[in-house]
Amino acid sequence: MMRSPKALAVAVRRPDGTVLVKDEPFISFGDRYPLFKKPFLRGPVVLLEALVTGVQALTFSAHAALDEEEEKLGWGSLILTLGGAFLLAFGLFGFLPHWLSSMAGYVTGRPLTTANFAFHIIDGILKLLFIFLYIWGISLFQEIRRVFQYHGAEHKSICAYEAGEPLDLEHARRHETAHPRCGTSFILVVLLVSLLIFTVFFPMVPALTKTGLTNHLVQVLVKVVLMFPIAAIAYEIIRWGGRHQRSPLAKILLWPGLFTQRLTALEPDDTMLEVALAALKAVLARENQVTASPE
Repeated sequence: MMRSPKALAVAVRRPDGTVLVKDEPFISFGDRYPLFKKPFLRGPVVLLEALVTGVQALTFSAHAALDEEEEKLGWGSLILTLGGAFLLAFGLFGFLPHWLSSMAGYVTGRPLTTANFAFHIIDGILKLLFIFLYIWGISLFQEIRRVFQYHGAEHKSICAYEAGEPLDLEHARRHETAHPRCGTSFILVVLLVSLLIFTVFFPMVPALTKTGLTNHLVQVLVKVVLMFPIAAIAYEIIRWGGRHQRSPLAKILLWPGLFTQRLTALEPDDTMLEVALAALKAVLARENQVTASPE
């Protein structure tokens, strides 16, 4: 999937070897309501838009890749899948690290609550560890590995475009699979920003520093709500870093994400690059049509 300010395109390799491309105009929420293009408001909006367009692209690609004899995916199955994914993420990356961080106090002999800086340090380390283990674990599945290769193909294609090079296999192959504005970088910046926000916020609200299972659940739910301002801050950091890639500070901020992309953006083969380039060419053609429109 490729997206530009005014266009969206999805390319899929069909079972017969042909590439199916779907492209359409894209009007962002920020374009409809300019208020949401302001700094620290645009981050959560962009994140939600990416989620919606990502689900739509996955649904289209799954339908296109299925043989005609197979039953197509319905919205009911999709909603159940997304609901299950949310519950898994809430439990594995939200509640479990939080609960284990509170249990760490029994090991050190010093009770730990959300009022303690050490609590949030342990929580952040555990979340990071779980994320790495999860990514590594799913990458062992061949189909997921192919998804990560297509991710690398997207990055190579975009890097060729940003370098002003022809959009062909020869030039796209030369580029790295990592890109500074990748969602993987965003996840790690979110973790770092959340560490700072949680460390400041929870001690300011004593009612949210109590122990017990119910209190832990409430605290994790509060963290979920705080993800919106955290995402807003993280987005601005990624945006700034992408525009100032040569800055020493930007290199420090973006390095963890670029390193992690060694797991999530793998080296693609030429057939995957062809699909990514087809999507990029389609979105650029659509973007040019919209730009050239008298409207």
